[in-house]
Amino acid sequence: MSQVTEDAGWANSATPAALRPPLAQATLLRLFCISQLKGAGVGLTLCLSSAVLALFYAPALDVLAWLSLVIGSLYLMQRSARRVLAEPGSDANLWTLRLASIGALQSLLLAGLLLLPVQMSTVAHTFLVGTLLMLTCLISLHAIALPIAFHATLAPATLAMAGFLIKAQGAEGLPLTAVLLCAYLCLALFASQQRAAMEETFSAQADQQSLQGELQRAFERANEARRLAEEASLAKSRFLATMSHELRTPLNAILGFSEVMKNELYGAHVVKAYKDYCNDIHASGSHLLTLINEILDLSRVEAGRYDLQEETVMLGTVAQECQHLMELRANEREQTIITAIEPTLPGLWADGRALRQVTLNLLSNAIKFTPAGGRIELCVGWTANGGAYLSVRDNGPGIPADEIPLVLSSFGRGTNAQKSEEAGSGLGLPIAKSLVELHGGRFAIHSKLGQGTQVIAVFPPERVMTQGKKLSAAA
Repeated sequence: MSQVTEDAGWANSATPAALRPPLAQATLLRLFCISQLKGAGVGLTLCLSSAVLALFYAPALDVLAWLSLVIGSLYLMQRSARRVLAEPGSDANLWTLRLASIGALQSLLLAGLLLLPVQMSTVAHTFLVGTLLMLTCLISLHAIALPIAFHATLAPATLAMAGFLIKAQGAEGLPLTAVLLCAYLCLALFASQQRAAMEETFSAQADQQSLQGELQRAFERANEARRLAEEASLAKSRFLATMSHELRTPLNAILGFSEVMKNELYGAHVVKAYKDYCNDIHASGSHLLTLINEILDLSRVEAGRYDLQEETVMLGTVAQECQHLMELRANEREQTIITAIEPTLPGLWADGRALRQVTLNLLSNAIKFTPAGGRIELCVGWTANGGAYLSVRDNGPGIPADEIPLVLSSFGRGTNAQKSEEAGSGLGLPIAKSLVELHGGRFAIHSKLGQGTQVIAVFPPERVMTQGKKLSAAA
């Protein structure tokens, strides 16, 4: 991975060959060696074919001698390329110079074709130059990855051909020599463009592999974070379960004995203040037990361990029962609870205990923050898309818009709650919201300062037990 990344850094720059990072040079060297090995068969075939054709113009012994030297240089190049691939940790710059030297030797040996004793004629000149040009171009194209090796392979043979044409044809050979040199420049330009495309390809591959590495590391970090979160959640659940048992056991005793004492079941108190103290003890214990139950409920919901005991529940009936339970508390504050329940609303497929807790929490909040003589509206009805809703509206001081997310968070208490004489845990609304969302519903608060607050729990149409759904369930 580090090699590919450093190669990509070089590929996006114009650094000279002498200043390339070692890893980038090593990559180009390996590409050169792979290209040499793949093109070995084609090069050998062309050399043999050229030697067979040369037999028509030159003595067989001279042709065989030339062919043997060329094949020897090809073998030396293949052997060196295999050694480089077998030793990836070798000095890239040193091997680049060695292979460039072998390429120059190949070029000179190929140019030896021009030294064969042939009868000089236009046909012979064309054959020798054309054959040498073809062999040189082929071998040099396999050296594109290393610029120094490319020019070392192409330049000696090109100069030899130019000198041969000028010597054999004199001034008449100058046009062909110029064409030959132009061909050299064009081939060098082509090789440069191919290297640029090769470098861009490696840069893209390096970026892709780097991105894959980053994704893999991010995935591993996410897995580790998930594992730690699961362990923390398990530890929290164990802690809450333990504390629930440890706190509820003495609380039950406190509540039981304080109730006996405040009701004076075994005789009146000699000092009247003792009865007031017992009332305070019982009220404080009840408040603490309620707080413990709320924390446990919220922790179960957040951990996904709250199992809904679903059945057909009449939402209107639940609302009326809760209204009766909270009536006494509202009367103590001279508040009025008005109900508006849709009589045609069918049953709701839901957890009855959860719906009662949602309704009681909403009514309790409304009573707590509505001033004496205030008005509270409890509504149950249809939604526009066939679902059901439960709404509690009061004419209290309202909630600032920027505090609504706060009051929906665990233990969040807004400005009005902090000023209220009645202490709260800040868990009523979060628990109600979580229970509604467990049913696939939506929970929303609409409030303006000085205009009261409306809290709406909306249940989806899938929860409403219409006649068709009842028949389907029965079937």
